Amino acid sequence: MTFTEEDLKQIEAKGLTVAQVSSQIELFKTGIPFANVYEAATIDNGIIGLNNDNIKKAITHFDGKRNDLSLLKFVPASGAATRMFKFLFQFLEEYDPKKESLNSFINKNKLKDFSLFRVGLEQFPFHKLVMDKINESDVDYENLASGEKAIVYVSTMLNEGHLNFGDSPKGLLPFHEYKNDHISTAFEEHLYEAALYASDNKEAKLHFTISAKYKDKFKEEFRRIEEFVEQKTGISFDISFSYQQGSTDTIAVTLDNDPFRENDGTLLFRPSGHGALLKNLNALDADIIFIKNIDNVVVKKYKDEVAKYKKVLAGILLQVQEKAFEFLNELDSDAVSEDRLVEIAEFLTRKLNVRISHEFEKYSDKYKIEYLREKLNRPIRVCGMVKNEGEPGGGPFWVKDQNSQVSLQIVESAQINQNDKSQKSILMNATHFNPVDLVCGVRNYKGETFNLEDFVDHKAAFITAKTKAGKDLKALELPGLWNGSMAFWNTIFVEVPIITFNPVKTVNDLLKDSHQIK
Repeated sequence: MTFTEEDLKQIEAKGLTVAQVSSQIELFKTGIPFANVYEAATIDNGIIGLNNDNIKKAITHFDGKRNDLSLLKFVPASGAATRMFKFLFQFLEEYDPKKESLNSFINKNKLKDFSLFRVGLEQFPFHKLVMDKINESDVDYENLASGEKAIVYVSTMLNEGHLNFGDSPKGLLPFHEYKNDHISTAFEEHLYEAALYASDNKEAKLHFTISAKYKDKFKEEFRRIEEFVEQKTGISFDISFSYQQGSTDTIAVTLDNDPFRENDGTLLFRPSGHGALLKNLNALDADIIFIKNIDNVVVKKYKDEVAKYKKVLAGILLQVQEKAFEFLNELDSDAVSEDRLVEIAEFLTRKLNVRISHEFEKYSDKYKIEYLREKLNRPIRVCGMVKNEGEPGGGPFWVKDQNSQVSLQIVESAQINQNDKSQKSILMNATHFNPVDLVCGVRNYKGETFNLEDFVDHKAAFITAKTKAGKDLKALELPGLWNGSMAFWNTIFVEVPIITFNPVKTVNDLLKDSHQIK
């Protein structure tokens, strides 16, 4: 691939190298292989089922250790909320009240989402804000026809010059309305939740990845609510932010795999998905890192239940990590008995879901020690999994790599070849779903922070079809943060209840019980 001088300057300005860009283009040419799912992870086959005994032990263990640990909650919160309002933008674009009535338009186009939105209007936390904004205007709202009312209401919500929800970060949208007209954002709810499990009884540290253009808005919101939330929780908050780095952008190509160029001749680079946030995660310093998406929050009455299971995940992590560290220190002595080596191998299999090589028994003791040390000395992630109720997205699977090594992975449905009957059958029979509920141990047994870049499966990237200015292109997403970016971590899956999974993918999700006060 030959690049012009201007191309080279552009690549360098991105923080990329020609070798990296050329490697990305090569991936487009060769294609990215599907994941080879071996079987779905199920209870007692890759997923731990919880009972009163192991719940109590895990929580007690975590609570006994938490004040001696540095804890951090990591919240990916980068994007605008545009997709939450997709059907509302579509309504503004397509509906003409001069041509047909609102009910006729809804029925003709089978707009179930819009019908639900209208029925639940007064239950949304932003309803009063919208009405106040309308009443401030010159519009005679009460005397408008129903179609015109709908247009005024939705445009007041979404459009620039009004509330502008359509170009606001999801984390700063009104999510919940409490008594005394207190409206909380997802950002605020994460603080309340972190106080329950990600604090040392004095302070809770949270790190949000955001778009740089929203930095001032987030800081302003924290200033607005800080005193109020600290009084409510008795906890102080240390909030930090970072941004998706330009060096994680990937080049776009044409359908012929040539670099896609803008009208001015420059190369087109695109954000590479949440896998880009591995660099942000890698820069953090904490013993235990909790990871949860910005939109997965609940109203206060459910928070204790949600926090309970975060503590369970953290307790399981600490129990396993402490034993792994004990074994690693023994392996460093190079004087480990044969029985102890077998015990360590069994620990890897039973507790960390590592499939030991069939050749292990034939290895020399020296190589057995090296092999076990390499398998043990990795970051650990404990991931909550909920029962599959038909949500789109990833799930827990046993995956076989090109060397026939089998490991536990979170796999997106798009990574599975659904034209292959056996692969599709495994996908369709999966019992659990990934709600993005992780607790991570990112330090080794010597207290040093792992370089997380060393544990990425770079072949687990995604190629997607996009358009720019009406032209088709192919885009490359880096291995997902909790997918290929953590492929070579040690992995534990734990079944957690559905109450821990309350995402707001569309605005109508705010009508669900977990987001309603009543």
